[in-house]
Parts: sequence; C-alpha cells; structure tokens
Amino acid sequence: MAFEQFALVISLFQQLCVYLVIAWLLSKTPLFMPLTQVTLSWPHKILCYLIFSGFCVMGTYFGLRVEDSIANTRAIGAVLGGIVGGPVVGLLVGLTGGIHRYSLGGFTALACTFSTIAEGLLGGLVHRHFVARHRLDLLFSPWVVGSVALIAELMQMGIILLVARPFDDAVHLIENIIAPMLVANTLGAAMFMRMILDHRAMLEKYSVAFSARALKIAERAMRVLDKGFTQEACQQMVRILYEETGVGAVAITDREKLLAFIGIGEDHHLPGTAINSAHTFKAIQHNEVVYADGNLIPYSCNLHPQCRLGSSLVIPLRGEEGSVVGTIKLYEPKRKFFSSINRTLGEGIARLLSGQILASKYNEQKRLLAQSEIKLLQAQINPHFLFNALNTLAAVIRRDPEDARTLVHHLSTFFRKNLKRQGDEVTLADELEHVNAYLHIEQARFAEHLSVQIQIPEPLLEYRLPTFSLQPIVENAIKHGISQMFEPGRLTLTARQEGEQLVLEVCDNAGLYQAKREESGLGMNIVDRRIKARYGAEYGVTIHCEPHQSTRVRITLPLQESPC
Repeated sequence: MAFEQFALVISLFQQLCVYLVIAWLLSKTPLFMPLTQVTLSWPHKILCYLIFSGFCVMGTYFGLRVEDSIANTRAIGAVLGGIVGGPVVGLLVGLTGGIHRYSLGGFTALACTFSTIAEGLLGGLVHRHFVARHRLDLLFSPWVVGSVALIAELMQMGIILLVARPFDDAVHLIENIIAPMLVANTLGAAMFMRMILDHRAMLEKYSVAFSARALKIAERAMRVLDKGFTQEACQQMVRILYEETGVGAVAITDREKLLAFIGIGEDHHLPGTAINSAHTFKAIQHNEVVYADGNLIPYSCNLHPQCRLGSSLVIPLRGEEGSVVGTIKLYEPKRKFFSSINRTLGEGIARLLSGQILASKYNEQKRLLAQSEIKLLQAQINPHFLFNALNTLAAVIRRDPEDARTLVHHLSTFFRKNLKRQGDEVTLADELEHVNAYLHIEQARFAEHLSVQIQIPEPLLEYRLPTFSLQPIVENAIKHGISQMFEPGRLTLTARQEGEQLVLEVCDNAGLYQAKREESGLGMNIVDRRIKARYGAEYGVTIHCEPHQSTRVRITLPLQESPC
C-alpha cells in the first residue's frame, strides 16, 4: 500500500510539473497580469475565471485513474480562482470544474462536483477575509495558499465519504489517494502562488527601476530650459539624456536645424546643420512620434555614408497650443536592439521638456512684466499644484458636481487673487481670502490627510500687510511639509497683536523644514526680504523647527490699520 501511494505521488508530481510549466509559459504573456493583483474590474475577473477554470479542468485531465475515480490536482485551479478572483470567481471556477468532473462519471463524480464547488468558495472566502482586513500580503503568501489547499483537500475527502456510495469503496479510495493528493495539491498551489508572487516582485522591481531612472532624469533636467529653448540649454539636456539612458546618441532640434548632438556620429552631426531626415520632418509636420527600427522601417543617415547609427526614435517637442517647436531624437547603433524602456522614457522625457519649454516661455513673459519682487511671487504658480488641482477637480466632478462647482470657484478665486492684485498692500481679510481659496483646493486633494485650523480675531482682519505675505508660507508648509507625511497633517494659522506688532504664525506638524533647500525657501525668502525692506530689520520671517514634530513660521509686521 505504501509503495502504491508513493508511486501515485510520483505520478501526480510528474503531472504537476507539466501543469506548472504551462503556468510558467502563461506568465510570459499579458494574460498573466490580472493574476498578480486584486482588482474589482470585471474584465479582469472574467479573465481570472477563464484561466483558473482551464487549470481546474486541466487538473482533472492530468489526473490518474484509481478505482473508478481520478486522483487529480483540480483543487489548485479552484482554490486559486477563489483566492485571486474572489467569492464569485471561485464559485464559478468550482462550478465549471465540478461539472466537467461530473461529466467523466465514476462513483465519486457527484461528490467531486460538490467538493470542487466548495473548494472554490473556500478560496473566495479567504480572499474576502484578507481583503476586508487589508492583508494582501497574506493573500499572496504561498504558505497561506498551501494551507488553504490542504484544508480544501481534507474537505474534499470528507465530502467523498459523505456522498459517494458504496461507502466501503469510498473509504478504500480515500486510503489510497489521501496522502498523494494532499501533498500534490498543497505543494502545487503554493508553487503556483510563488510563481505569481515572483512575477509581482519582478514587475515591482521593474517599475521601481523605471521610476528611479525617470526621476533622476527629471531631477537633473529640472529648470535646464528655464531660460528658453536655447542651444546652450539643449547641449546640457542632451548630455543628461545621453548619460542617463545609455542610448547610442541623443539630439535635439528646433523646426529647422540641429541644436545639440552627443554620442555616436557627433563628428558629422554638427549643431547648426539643417534638418535633412525624412523621419524628423514627418514628426514635425504630423506632430507624431516616429520610430525607425532599422528593419521594418529603414533608417539611414543622410549626413555620412559610414554612420554607425542604425535606428532612431523621433519625438515632437510641443509648445503653446500643442504646436511642434522641435524634436528630441534618440539613436541606437546598428545591430543593437532599441529597448522598450528607452522608447517609453524618450516619450516621457519629451513631455517633460515640452512642459519646461512652455514653463520657460510663461516665465519669460512674466519676467517681462515684472517690475518688482511682487511680480515674481505672482508668477510662482506651481505647475504641480495646478496639475494636482485639475486632477482633484476631475475626481470630484465624477463624485459630486456640486462640490466640483465649489472647487472651481475656489480655484478661480485663487488665480484671480494670485494674478490680478493691485497695489503693494492688502488687508489681512483679503490675504486670508486668497489663502482660504488655496486651502480649500488642497483640502479637496488631501481629504482627511489635511486638517486646517484658523484662529484670527475679527478686529485684526482690517490691518494691512504686504501682498503675498501669507499664501507662500502656507503653500510651503503643505508642499514641503504635510504632503511628505504618511500621517494626517495639521496646519494651524493664527494672528495676534503683540504691542504695536501684528504677529502671524503658520504651524504644521511635519517638522520637515530644511534651511538649505533653495526651492522650498524661495517664497519665504522673498516675503522676508520684502518685509525687511519695507519696515526694517526688526520685522520679517523667523522659523522654528522641531524635526519630525512641527515647523512654526512667524511673520512679524507693524500694526497698520486700513484707511476708512
């Protein structure tokens, strides 16, 4: 008996190896992607159902005939269908696998039908349990999945004893198959989940590497084009891209000529050379990405017959209203494959540069109008804030149109106050209206992650202060403080009279202020310089930070009542 069971274990493991090889081949296709994540998307659920139903049926076909029954690995598909797809998917997979098993006949056919359905439901209940408790790490744990498969198989043996007749035959069958099936299904389910887990880890590692690479490029490229789409700026940019992407060569053009080039072929791709590539002309004229892989779409250099470049990716750089102002071009040498990550990075870089070109033109227009530092503050509309505000607005529109209308009102108030203020001074009430508009937008974005408390006595609202004295401080507290926290953020804004001084304080509970960070200090430095220049060295901005506890920014001003 022991030898027969051992032989059955070996046979089931042979079948299991084929089963897992098929699963491995599936993991190399896009069809495997939905299995690596928990999703409420019905297309993904349907795909999970089809895949695990296939494995469930396959587990029966790969089974071995034992006394008018089948020793099988069917439970793997049913259990995993429920664990990955949820109760509904688990039930349907179990039902499909059970009906198929019933069609094959045998004295255990009905019992196996019931048990397969129960196994799918068991997996689905485990799914619901862990999802409700936000323990997805356990949901994808091979140990947990193996344990569930073990319980499912024990449950199947119990159902066979309860349903299958004659009872003596059922007992004899269980004695022969219980050990082999427990081992094969438990290890098989755990190994299948290990495969899913490894695939998840690979995708996450790839995503992290891609994001880190893109972030590094973005950090190095930040503000390079602030002074405009000039040849000097383009030379800096192509060097950054060449070093970070590792491609054969990088070029940037405007609509007529080459502005910068680095890499293979730089001896004949000289800045100032007129554009003569059909691919570049096509990208400019049609405003589309043009990829010449050197095989299906031929690529040849028109400047030198012995040029070693063999493929190119030409991406338009867009300016105002989406019009093409130039191109960025990535090259690879002949007989080298153009990696998909560099293609994706190239398109992302082009969007980044297009945004910088737009930003540089916008800033240049603002600089032409600026006559004082107040104009600089007016021009400091953070593109990330606008991007986040519009994303927040898009989400709120779907959820609550009335809230969206209110948010649009606050956004318009913010920009109106930001761009159209007249004079150098405003009342505290007017400055507070500007700050409130900004805070409403950020509260819609951060929801419960941001709480705001404003404590300003009404008599102080009519005192005057320089324009843009408060809003940059509040923005800095959120952007460089609260938004970097995992815990809920709290911002407190207070005002009080101390003798002949008006004291405003902005306090956050992040405690992330860094004195040497130029970006985060720009707004505060301008506010401080303007106040000191206007009222004297005894007034201005002071900062007290307790790391990871709180940052308190204190603005000291002379009392100035608003004229009647």
